Parts: sequence; structure tokens; C-alpha cells
Amino acid sequence: MNEQLKFIVEQLNREPFKKNLNLITFDSLEPMQQLQVLNDVLAEIDPKHAIDIREEMPEQTVKRMFALLGMLKYKPPGHVSDVSSFRQGLVTGSKPVVHPILHWLLQRVPELKKRAYLARFLVKLEVPAEFLQDDVINDTFHQYEELVEGFKTYHKECEQLRTSGFSTAEIRRDISAMEEEKDQLIKRVERLKKRVESVSNHQRMLDQARQLRVEKETEEALTHQKQEQRNQLFQAEQRLQRSQQQLKDLQQAAADASPESLMNRLEEEIKINSYMVSEKLPKELEGMRRTVQFLQKIAAEPAMGQADLQELEDKIKEVDSQINHLIEKRMMRSDPMDDKLTLYRQQASIIIRRKESKAEELQEAREELASAERELRQRSSQTQDTNGEKIIRVDEMKRLVGKLRSKGTVYKKRRQEIAELKAEYGVLQRTEEILRQRHETVQEKLQTVEAEKGISGYSNTQEELERVSAIKSELDEKKSRTLGDMSEMVKKLNSKIVNQKSALAPTIKELRSLRQQHQELGQEYEEKKVQYESCTAGLESNRSKLEQEVKTLREQTAREENRYHYINSMSIVEMQIQRAADEMKAYVSSDPQERKKKLREKQKVVRESHSTNIEQMKMWCDLEQLMECKKQCFIRAQSQASIGQVIQEGGEDRLVL
Repeated sequence: MNEQLKFIVEQLNREPFKKNLNLITFDSLEPMQQLQVLNDVLAEIDPKHAIDIREEMPEQTVKRMFALLGMLKYKPPGHVSDVSSFRQGLVTGSKPVVHPILHWLLQRVPELKKRAYLARFLVKLEVPAEFLQDDVINDTFHQYEELVEGFKTYHKECEQLRTSGFSTAEIRRDISAMEEEKDQLIKRVERLKKRVESVSNHQRMLDQARQLRVEKETEEALTHQKQEQRNQLFQAEQRLQRSQQQLKDLQQAAADASPESLMNRLEEEIKINSYMVSEKLPKELEGMRRTVQFLQKIAAEPAMGQADLQELEDKIKEVDSQINHLIEKRMMRSDPMDDKLTLYRQQASIIIRRKESKAEELQEAREELASAERELRQRSSQTQDTNGEKIIRVDEMKRLVGKLRSKGTVYKKRRQEIAELKAEYGVLQRTEEILRQRHETVQEKLQTVEAEKGISGYSNTQEELERVSAIKSELDEKKSRTLGDMSEMVKKLNSKIVNQKSALAPTIKELRSLRQQHQELGQEYEEKKVQYESCTAGLESNRSKLEQEVKTLREQTAREENRYHYINSMSIVEMQIQRAADEMKAYVSSDPQERKKKLREKQKVVRESHSTNIEQMKMWCDLEQLMECKKQCFIRAQSQASIGQVIQEGGEDRLVL
């Protein structure tokens, strides 16, 4: 139970609830507050329940929660299996009822969200049968059922697409690659058209190319047809060989066999086949039907979570233990007659098992033979189709096609780049050739001039000397630059190291002291934290106790107040009863003639004073109106003090301007 509370508090403190609770505060919540927490969790699963339960009648709240829990297929624990007690506990906000519901809901929030979403569309409306007699309502209801079935199929397709592993990014990349390839092909076709348009008789050449392509396609079709005919011929030869082999086997069997052996063999085959048909195959068929029914039942049920699987495993363990217990009881209760028959039963069961195992081996051997023959035919046809090459599977073929497509685009780009580079290379090669020819002509002229002047080879010697001197000067400059740079770098590094050491020395000293101080403060923090937690736990427990005491005192005060008001009202009632009794006593004991006389005198007095009383009432009403008028005048005078002032003296009112 403690683990259950910890899990509930941990989940309620996370997103999206953020209740900021602990074990003590959660356990001390009022029943109404616990129901509000349960309603918040249900609102996270189904947003239609996001309401304040204080604004709703308790019966409506419990009915709404009960309906949603039934839709989510919540099963109460064993100790609250009674529906009436469960409903009563939910009405009163009982902890043994609310806490298991919260634990079950918080364990599977995403799964329950999906279930609540599907229930909005899959829970069918209940329409009475007499309403369905109307054609319009019946057609509308059929459309509604068709829409529900359509939603089921679309939802299944959506889930399959989500779990199929297809990535939209990969599809977009393939589409973009194909679009690029398409643009390149369009550009290439346009370039080829432009090149072809400049050639004479290009239309006739295009027609001939079209005819050539048609002839090639016809040739490929004929080659394929020829290959198919070869395959058919090969298969016919194989069938002929198998038929000849079967004929040889039958001839040998007929030559070596006698009628008695053939009859015995046929009887054995008939027995085996009759056993297979009458006993083994019906059992397997019945087992497969039960398996199919079981699988259909499982498929019809909603998706199960980890908690449901754990519950099923617990039930299986419990049933296994019960079976073992029953077996032990049976063994303890066994009688001598059963012990004598046990040997024969064991022998019969062993014979039945051997029979079944041999039948299964025979069935497996037949299936293996049939599969081997199918595989042999398939391999022979594939070998004939591929002419001895390796057979490629479908998934490997798809990967190879994808690789070839990507490599094809890369190859086309590279081929285009190579073509451009070749064109540029041709231009550069032509330029180099022209420059080389010019250089040769200039060299020839220079040699002729040197020969005329008698200084043959001077230009070559001069160029060599200039080249050697330039190389030497470059090397000298590099050496001097390298040495200077290295010396400057060493000086800079040394100065930087010294500056950094001097700058970091006080910081390092402060850091050592701060580290020691940090360790001391950390120890002190841990000690204070432990003290704070223990103090907080104590205060929380004290606060919960005080709240409980205050609650009890308030309830006691309310009871005492109710008692006080009850006693007070009882005393008043007693006085009224006493007064009524006195009046009744006086009424009963008095003389009727005297009472009539008194009433007549009262009536006479009322009639005589009626006119004066009415005049007096009118005078009082006039006086009241007069006083009200004076009051209004006084208020207006106070608001209009700039105009004048009203002075009241000796029963007179004077206006002073």
C-alpha cells in the first residue's frame, strides 16, 4: 500500500498535474479533495471531464465517473467487487476505493487516452427498435454504422503506417532526387534537340532511330519468348525423366512383389490413412478451430498493458497451484483397484503416444517430401531462368535498385562534370600546343641569333644561373625568417607563461581557501538538510494532528450550537404552548354572553374612533410629506450655497442672499 501511495504521489507531482504533494498531505486530503484529484486525472484522459465537482451534484459526479471507468474497462479489486459498495465508496470519496483507481489510471495514461479517444467514435448509440421502423431514421443509422466501420479501417491503416517504419524524410529525399533527375533529363533532351536541329536531315535520322528502337524491343521480346520456350522444354524433359523413373520403380516393384505383399502394403496404407482421417486429422482440426476462436477472442479484446499481463500471469500461477493441489489430493485418495489398473493405463497411454508420434512423423515426412519437390522444381526453374547465376531475393533486389538509382544520379552528375572537364582540357591542351609552338619558334630564332653572334648556348646558361641564384636567395630568406620567427615565438611564450603564473598566483591561493570553505559549508549544509527534513516531517505530523483536533473541535462546537438552538427553541415553544393553554382555558371558562357584550363594545368603540383615526392618519401622512419636502429643500440649499443660505430660527425659515 505504501508503494502504491508513493507511485501515485510521484505521478501527480509530474507533468501535466503538478500537484506538489507528499505522502502526508496526500493521505490527509478530504474526501471531496480526493474526488477532485481523481476528476483531474480523468480530465487528462478525457477533456470532457475537466469540471469542478463542487459545481456539480454528487450523484451526477459519481454517475459520470462510473460511466467513464466502465468505458475504460476498470475492474475493482477483490475486496470491493460489489457494485453497490464500490459506488457508495466512490460517492463518499473512500480511500480504499479512490487510491486503487488512481494507481490503475496513472499506470496507463497514454493507453487510456487512446481508448477514450476511440470510444468517442466507436461506442454506438442505442436506438430503440420502434424508432428504427422509420425509413429516414433507419437510413441515417445505417450511414452512422458505415461511418463507424470506415473510421475503424482508417484508424488501422494509420496505425499500420505509423508502425511500418516508412519515413517521410526518405520519401521526400527520393522525390527530390527523382525531380532532379527529371530536370537533368529534360535539360539533356533540350541540349540534344538543339544539337540535332543543326544537323541536316535530322527528321529522317530520328525516324530511323525510332525504327531501330522498335526493332530492338521486338528482338528483346523474341529473346524472352525463346527463353520461355527453353524453360518449358526443360520442364517437359524433367517431367519425362520423373515419369520414366516412376515407371522403372513401378516395374521393379511389380517384378519383385507378389499379390499377398501388395495386399498387405495396401492394407497398411489404408489403416494409416483411415487413422489419419478418423482420429488424427479431426483432433488437429478441432485444435486449430479452438486456436482460431481463442485468437479471435483475443483480437476482439482491447489492447492489454503490462499490468493486465501481470494479472494474467498471476491467475495462471494460481490455477497451476490449484491443479497441483488437486493432483496431490487425488494421489492421497487413490484406492488399490486404481493401482492395479495404473500399469495397463500407462501402457495404453504409451501406445497411444507412440501412435500419435509415428503419425506426426509420417505427416512431417510427407510435408517435407512435398516441400522438397516444390523447392526442387522452383530451384530448377530459377536455375534455368538465370543460367546458373545467383538468385536475388526481393528485399535484396529493392536495396540494389535503390543503390543503383542513387549511384545512377551520382554517375550522371560525375559524367557531366567529366564531360565539362574534358572540354576544358581540350581547350587548355590546344592553348598549350599553340604556346609550345610559339616558344619553339622563339627559341629557334634565339639560337640562330646566338650562332650569328658566336655565343651559342648563352641563353640556356644564363637561365640556369638565374634559376640557381633565385633558389638560393629564397632558401636564405626562409632560413632567416624561420629563425627570427622561432626566437620571437619563444620569447612571447616565455613572457606569456610568466604573466599567466603571476596573474594566477593570488587566484590559486583564493581557490584553495575557497575549496576548503566549500567542503566545510557542504558538510554543514548536509547536516542542516537532515535537521530540516526531520523538523519538517515532525511539523507536518504535528500539523496533521492539529488539523484533526481542530476538525473534531469544530464538529463538537457545531453539535453544541445545534443543541443550544434546540433548547432555546424548545423553551420558546413551551412558553407559547403555555400561553395558548391559558388562552384556551380563559376562552373555555368565560361566559358566552359576556364575551358577546365585550365584543360589541369593542366594535362600537372602533366605529366611533374610525373617522378620527383616519383623519389622524392623513395628518401624519401630510406631515411626513412636509418633512420630506423640507429635507429636499435643505439638501438643495446645501448644494447651492453660492446663491444663498437658509437660516432656521424660532420655527421660521429665512433665506439670506
